[in-house]
Amino acid sequence: MLPSQLSSGDVIADRRADYAKMLAESGEQASAAELMEQALELTPGWAAGWFTLATYREKAGNTLGAIEALNQVLVLDAGDVFGARLKLAVLGAGDMPDQPPSRYVERLFDDYADRFETSLVEKLGYSVPQKLAALIASTAAMLGHFRLAVDLGCGTGLFGPEIRARVDRLEGFDLSKGMLAKAADKGVYDHLGQADLSLPPPLSGIFYGGLAPRRADLITAADVLMYLGNLESVMTIAAELAASGAVFAFSVEDAEEREGYLLRDSLRFAHSEAYVGAILAAHGFVVHNLVRSVIRMDAGKPVRGILFVTQKSA
Repeated sequence: MLPSQLSSGDVIADRRADYAKMLAESGEQASAAELMEQALELTPGWAAGWFTLATYREKAGNTLGAIEALNQVLVLDAGDVFGARLKLAVLGAGDMPDQPPSRYVERLFDDYADRFETSLVEKLGYSVPQKLAALIASTAAMLGHFRLAVDLGCGTGLFGPEIRARVDRLEGFDLSKGMLAKAADKGVYDHLGQADLSLPPPLSGIFYGGLAPRRADLITAADVLMYLGNLESVMTIAAELAASGAVFAFSVEDAEEREGYLLRDSLRFAHSEAYVGAILAAHGFVVHNLVRSVIRMDAGKPVRGILFVTQKSA
């Protein structure tokens, strides 16, 4: 659900917002912005409306106006469910955050759950689950069968069917309840739970209800880390989950830079090989295999990623 579809609570304001959306879809961004301004005169406390106005202003070439609207979003919504801070950073009007707001990520994927697979797989050529499973299978010294696998950020469960035949027990965790419901429909996971990978292990939700640390001999994170930025928390979670010799396989978007990570216009993070390698080493993981590949399309352009297969030191 787009922010512009969230009701303002005022019939006239909603009607103007609907007309603005029609104008924006026909390419008349400046006119759409004017109508949204009129709607916000009636409902100045409408955070979603201000975010939509920022979108129209940016597309109309009014960057300063977009920044003004995004700052108003933050005044009205300190929890930043719309990701305004991320957008401000992309526009050069704020520092790049280490992590996106958890409320933003949760809402994004709850709203996306019903059309996620159709959009990502059929339209954008998403192929990470198949490529990651194949990379695990082809990596020398990796186990052929796993006792317990934990799929971090499992989403709708696309990776589950790729690995199910090679594991005795499969657990999946995701921040979005909507995505978890879709994963449950597949019937391939033995356990599904809600967890926040941006939080350290005691708070993440992965070690509750008797689900002990050091329990996994395979940990995966397919197309998840680009929503995290700083990877310290998720690497700590993986290290806590990993039994001695456990395999940790995952993907990142390739920053194609020598160091660090960056925030792209897509509001996703891209990581350098050097940054990932250093943080893996700090948490006791050794890289056994690494492949660069196109992982999806975005706005007609290929998104390049890096797939890693690593192992926890004994």
